[in-house]
Amino acid sequence: MPQALIVGAGEGFSASFARKLAGQGHAVALAARDVAKLEPLQAETGATLHACDAADPAQVAALFATPQARDAGIVLYNPSYRVRGPITELEPEQVRRVLEVCAFGAFLVAQQAARCMLPRGRGTILLTGASAGVKGFPGSAPFAMGKFALRGLGESLARELHPQGIHVVHIVVDGGIRSARRPETGQDTLLDPDAIAEAAWAAVQQPRSAWSHEIALRPWVEKF
Repeated sequence: MPQALIVGAGEGFSASFARKLAGQGHAVALAARDVAKLEPLQAETGATLHACDAADPAQVAALFATPQARDAGIVLYNPSYRVRGPITELEPEQVRRVLEVCAFGAFLVAQQAARCMLPRGRGTILLTGASAGVKGFPGSAPFAMGKFALRGLGESLARELHPQGIHVVHIVVDGGIRSARRPETGQDTLLDPDAIAEAAWAAVQQPRSAWSHEIALRPWVEKF
């Protein structure tokens, strides 16, 4: 079975994408700091679970020492961490953590994935972005910093790796995602996580003569 890896797995988009991958015949590996929360998804998809803090170089290296990560032809980086507040009141260490999770961890995972994929001359790296990666909101400077850096990483990697056979796609999730805590009102005003997963899968399937390096997804009523 072809192997796929989701780093920062949880509910929402990453869970939907895990189900999509499993349904398409992929063996799925799920990595997160807290793997206990992933046991129901593991039972549903047959995935393997891997404890990993994506912002820790040693833990990311250990993850990619496993065959499930090393052999992955599809890697999704999905971790996110945010801190809100006036610029004058933000705690520097909390801001540092946002940058570590949103951007530095993405670099670590993409670096390891590229090292594994380049000798094979193929593979796909997906980076989950957000509205904050294209527009900074008041009171949300740390998240904007992290997601802007993630977007820059994706664009740079696409220019570097596309000619070497590695497809890199930054996915801008521009809007709220429906969940049990955030139910839909019936007007499709929130992004359906299954729909995001379908778009990500479509990106994976793109022929190399027409690769995207970025796709932006938003509900039909979302302003942009």
